[in-house]
Amino acid sequence: MRASTTTILRTLRRLTSLSCHPTQTISCAQLPLPSFFRKMSSSPPPSAQTTPGTTLLRQPVTLACIQLPSTSTKSDNLSHAATAVSSAVKSTSAKIVVLPECFNSPYGTDHFPSYAEPLPADPSNPSPDLNPSFLALQNIARDNKVYLIGGSIPELVIDSNNNEKKYYNTSLIFSPEGKLLATHRKVHLFDIDIPGGITFTESDILSPGNKLTIVDLPEYGKIAVAICYDIRFPELATIAARKGCFALIYPGAFNLTTGPLHWKLLGQARAVDNQLYVALCSPARDMTEGVYHAYGHSLIVDPMAKVLEEAGEGEQVVSAVLDGDSIEKARKGIPLRDQRRFDVYPDVSEGKVSYDEKP
Repeated sequence: MRASTTTILRTLRRLTSLSCHPTQTISCAQLPLPSFFRKMSSSPPPSAQTTPGTTLLRQPVTLACIQLPSTSTKSDNLSHAATAVSSAVKSTSAKIVVLPECFNSPYGTDHFPSYAEPLPADPSNPSPDLNPSFLALQNIARDNKVYLIGGSIPELVIDSNNNEKKYYNTSLIFSPEGKLLATHRKVHLFDIDIPGGITFTESDILSPGNKLTIVDLPEYGKIAVAICYDIRFPELATIAARKGCFALIYPGAFNLTTGPLHWKLLGQARAVDNQLYVALCSPARDMTEGVYHAYGHSLIVDPMAKVLEEAGEGEQVVSAVLDGDSIEKARKGIPLRDQRRFDVYPDVSEGKVSYDEKP
């Protein structure tokens, strides 16, 4: 559509007249744009929207979250996880399986260093002694022929130059063949102080990751993986959605203060904001004195923010069938993808974004 010469000249005269009055200030955002400018600028760029009529999820898939307790014995935790996944796959026919945050160890800054292990230099040949959690997850994925989001484990990295040790809270994602597809290091560390509630400082021990993680599951589509406190930062979810993910998956261990307040709310918020599926997988609650008390309530949320399944406090499996039609129906009925105003605010998925996208 062409703008008339009169419309353009009128706008230019107004801009010129404003510059003649130094006491009058006005931002460019306050100026009314001619209609042809508004129409041009209100449409998001192709990378920020999904073409109507296409689906992000190529075929329906069952996803299962396995809510497990963690003990002080790593080998028992790994064995228990293997048994639980095998049972869950048999009962639900899940093809995507999620384990909880720190499923292989107690959760806490006092425990991270003693339970941390390095990732193998050669992912196809992990050491039973040095990389027992990696090896266990690899075998679980291969034995059950599932995509496995391995909750998270404390990861040890030793700097070869100065022998300095760093620790990360890391999620490992495996293919049904047992191939490592991606790793996600928790980006936002859990440093909070709620008077009368809980004080926790992960940064006392852990270092933060620096990338968003997107993984392509060839039969199904893309998922994004983040960990626990990462869910409070909507930018990660927004970027993942704009990059074409059909689900956001968060292993997480909320506590008895923040859990009742925000766990379900955040899951639903990330789902409705981005019109995709969200899965949150928690450890089971253990009320033993001196142990971190996880909230539990693992859940799966659909693109309209409906909670499809929610666990209680104890050991439990929740599963749901995810389908692309539900995503497209939500996006067609409430067409946010066509209504975003990047002339008013920036598109956070464009420009300098640090993320790993694994084929």
